[in-house]
Amino acid sequence: MKRGLVLLAVVVCGMTTATAAETPKTAVLSAADREFFERKVRPLLSQHCYQCHSTKSKKQRGGLLLDSRSTAMNGGDSGPVIVPGRPDDSLLIRAVRHKDERVQMPPKGKLPDRDIAVLVEWVRRGAPFPDAGPAVTTGRTIDLVEGRKFWSFQPLRLGRSLALPAVRDRSWASRRIDTFLLAAMERRGLAPSPPADRRTLIRRVCFDLIGLPPSPEEVEAFVADRRPDAYEMLVERLLASPHHGERWARFWLDLGRYCDIAEPWATTKGHPFVYRDWIVRALNADVPYDRFVALQLAADQVSGARPEDHAALAFLGLSPTYWKELKLDKDVIKTVVAEEWEERIHTVASTFLGLTVACARCHDHKFDPITQKDYYALAGIFASTREADRPIIPEPDATKVLKARDEVQKLQEQIDKLRKGMVTPASQQQVRDLESRIARLERTTPYFNTGLAPGVEDASLFVLPDGPHKTKLEYKPGVAQDVPMQVRGNPANPGPVVPRRFLSVLSPAKPKPFQRGSGRLELATAIVNEGASLAARVIVNRVWEHHFGRGLVETPSNFGMEGARPSHPQLLDDLAVRFVASGWSLKWLHREIVLSSAYREVGQVANLPAPKAGWQPAPQETIDPDNRWLWRANPRRLEIEAWRDAMLAATGSLDRHLGGAPLDLGAADNHRRTLYGTIKRRELHDMLRLHDFPDPTTHSAGRTPTTTPLQQLFVLNSPFVQQQAATLSRRLHVEASDTEARVRRAYRLLFARPATDAEVKLAVEFLTPASEAAWQQYAQVLLGSNEFLFID
Repeated sequence: MKRGLVLLAVVVCGMTTATAAETPKTAVLSAADREFFERKVRPLLSQHCYQCHSTKSKKQRGGLLLDSRSTAMNGGDSGPVIVPGRPDDSLLIRAVRHKDERVQMPPKGKLPDRDIAVLVEWVRRGAPFPDAGPAVTTGRTIDLVEGRKFWSFQPLRLGRSLALPAVRDRSWASRRIDTFLLAAMERRGLAPSPPADRRTLIRRVCFDLIGLPPSPEEVEAFVADRRPDAYEMLVERLLASPHHGERWARFWLDLGRYCDIAEPWATTKGHPFVYRDWIVRALNADVPYDRFVALQLAADQVSGARPEDHAALAFLGLSPTYWKELKLDKDVIKTVVAEEWEERIHTVASTFLGLTVACARCHDHKFDPITQKDYYALAGIFASTREADRPIIPEPDATKVLKARDEVQKLQEQIDKLRKGMVTPASQQQVRDLESRIARLERTTPYFNTGLAPGVEDASLFVLPDGPHKTKLEYKPGVAQDVPMQVRGNPANPGPVVPRRFLSVLSPAKPKPFQRGSGRLELATAIVNEGASLAARVIVNRVWEHHFGRGLVETPSNFGMEGARPSHPQLLDDLAVRFVASGWSLKWLHREIVLSSAYREVGQVANLPAPKAGWQPAPQETIDPDNRWLWRANPRRLEIEAWRDAMLAATGSLDRHLGGAPLDLGAADNHRRTLYGTIKRRELHDMLRLHDFPDPTTHSAGRTPTTTPLQQLFVLNSPFVQQQAATLSRRLHVEASDTEARVRRAYRLLFARPATDAEVKLAVEFLTPASEAAWQQYAQVLLGSNEFLFID
């Protein structure tokens, strides 16, 4: 009992102090809520409410105005209509739900359930409402010339590095990065911290480049290696490791809302994991980023692409799809289709360009120089594209797989029909015979289970009436279409047709209409040509963020006017210019960052040396408590993937082979890296859900670490953690002969450092008398400690 209470206190205290060790972030406030409002809420208010409840209304009703936060919070003649955070108590929500006969809005009819859900979510979030003047309900002319003056739309001087700033202390900088950072520090009376010790450094760079901890033997070898280029050699070894692609693939999959199990009505049957494995291979092979982009948007049209590269099309092929009930009117289904276009535009523009283009669906973008025509120019691309399985094997095997899959589908339809009918001995035998034929086809067809990926193909979708209040969908393969603007985002109110093309603000002249098929390849080409400056800045910033814990731009998917401004704009531009000059090499970018002196700084303030006698500057922590100017390294918490993988590595049970089908993370015998755990789009595994894993239904710009009681309970009660504690205990007993030696071995395995005498003494006291339960409790405490959970 005493041991259990001690264990509980140690684990809980260690976990609840996590937030204190994390680096505070000063990202633009409510960036996610602002985007949610502009993409989802404002279009609804504009379409259904502003006619009677805005400052532009010809006749205002009920004294209620909904086109600014202040007026919306004031309410109308009936009092406040919004209670932030409490949808059920908000008159607005009761009105749109039509539950109260006395007040039902809009008066023309109840909103669809999905629109009501948006308003409910908005109020639940606290009714965030950007106060930037009245909503855009009438024509507002966007000045592209003026818009292009904004910092992120400025063209880079490709081929020419920026001039280095002058600094007083030239001895510290080992890379150009350092000179830019040092100049910013010196202007603010800051100085860089000394380098971290070698044990800290190897643990840091191993987690950053391959997502796994170094072994005790690797740590000791690096500490003992006195060659001047020992660190450089370590970095090269890690960049060449096949595990590098596994580490960085997971960051990319967050952007592309990857999942292994999509919606039950999804039309593609190919295996999503072949896309995940393609990303791993592409990153390991250092595929140039411009080609990496092109293959994910149009591998079926890229010159020189191999059949296996068609797996890259799952970036679009795994897009969320929404149920289309064909018993409903065509205008309802057109709205569903329009929502899918918006999702594709949002993901593509946010991922590759860091722009919230989807906010221009109902009107010109409220903040950025992006017009509604720009939005529908991109919408035409996705209106001309549909999800389709793509073969990733060469002919004639691809044809054989497609033929076998068609036959299996027909056989399965026969089985389903038999099972719906009357069950008889004869029908049961027929089912068995059909199942046997399916099994034989799957067994005898080469590549049956890995030959297809969920991709896309050029085909236009037309939503047509099919009798009174019914709809049919008609695809025309190989046909592209331009789509009309939708007035206020309403498909039932079409405007002029807009040719497919690139964004005007990123085009040096009037953008040319896309002519080749859907335009996917032309879009990819434009992103890394006309949009090269912005695309390079965006990906450089994403990589920087994962190495330093914060981006140079703290809103990685919003480089527009509502996003954060860069802390070091010249550094960002210099890195972007040289990244393009390197041939868009991501490994070059990693190398440049981790070899910098800034990356190698000590992280903990307590480890900094005392000021010299007689020199009393203002403490650096006081000048820059947020470490925005990077005078020290940022302590960072491991993501759930790296944390789980590190446990498996420490216990010696990690299965390191690459690729393959996903496995249930809850399975006791699943010792594979977390990257290979099954991701369900609509039902995340508890282990992921509790530890800040992003929502796979949408593009995720980044993860926000949280510390919650449920995470603490996971450390205490999770079968996985308990299993790893038991496995670690067994390993320690095999590898060391007595209690003290086992404790010292545990510290080297988990923390890459020797245990102090005080730590050994405390552990020996706890473990006396020794028992299997005591050792498992002790191992569980170490696995749940902050030192194991954090880098630095």
